[in-house]
Amino acid sequence: MITFGPVPSRRLGRSLGVNNIPPKLCSYSCVYCQVGRTLNVRAQRGTFYEAKEILEAVKRSLEKPERNGEPPDYISLVPDGEPTLDRNLGRTIELLKPLGIKIAVISNGSLMTDRAVRKALGLADWVSLKVDSTHERTWRRTDRPHRSLELRDILNGMLAFREVFSGELATETMLVKDINDGEDDIAGVAEFLGRLQPDKAYLSIPTRPPAEKRAEPPEEDVLNRAYQQLSEKVDHVEYLIGYEGNAFSSSGNVQEDLLSITAVHPMREDAVQALLDRVAADDSAVRGLVDRGLLLEAEYGGRRFYVRRFPRRSADGPTPPAERAGRPET
Repeated sequence: MITFGPVPSRRLGRSLGVNNIPPKLCSYSCVYCQVGRTLNVRAQRGTFYEAKEILEAVKRSLEKPERNGEPPDYISLVPDGEPTLDRNLGRTIELLKPLGIKIAVISNGSLMTDRAVRKALGLADWVSLKVDSTHERTWRRTDRPHRSLELRDILNGMLAFREVFSGELATETMLVKDINDGEDDIAGVAEFLGRLQPDKAYLSIPTRPPAEKRAEPPEEDVLNRAYQQLSEKVDHVEYLIGYEGNAFSSSGNVQEDLLSITAVHPMREDAVQALLDRVAADDSAVRGLVDRGLLLEAEYGGRRFYVRRFPRRSADGPTPPAERAGRPET
């Protein structure tokens, strides 16, 4: 299937996914990949589907949503691998643009050294790039790139892209316990993002079965520390940690609101108190969530924060729509 969805996406609203390359064809073989190990690790671009073929598949997938008055907010190129490996990426975006729906591309950024790739991505409205580490050794342990790739060149390519890109740029950093969550690793990412200045920086953790069993989420206080460090360099930092439901609506229930807000970012103690004051609630609401293990208390910079406990991988419970489709969340 070339297309999937539309599926709900916290980053992009309703998103129609486009699979523009064959399954598991990627320049990385990340230890945490939720769609399994990479079958073919390559860094050379190729032609897989004709741009017109993708256009026709997208048009067919839009018929029902548009008939129901529910067109997607984005058409997202987010295959089971690296979309920029597709030599026809730029032409595909050009053909999709007249449909009047914004175009997003979720890339690992590994081919940003290629001017043709930067030019193609520059046609999109929204681009996400992966920044898991700025240290060569850690990067190779985490993302396990094709042997021809060099991290320094990739990071420089991202900076060059930022200088000319007029759309919205996001980054995603996946933190894995004891692999890339050390203080130096997080500080390096924060410093680089300070130079890149993405419009939004997302912090992720493994929440679905990864390619390697050892890819476990870090502790909650580590993610809180990472959030604080990135926030010192970037204006907009958010968690992307796999919680279901609408994390942005106000429920009228202070406990539900606390859980929704902390699913996106940690809350400082004074911010929690301000929320309680607005709804005339006492701290029993917070204590109840802490006692039930749904909220944790963490310290950073001499201040207390409340952070939501991470979801742990389990065979129980509902499966998000994007996961049921076998695709990464767009």
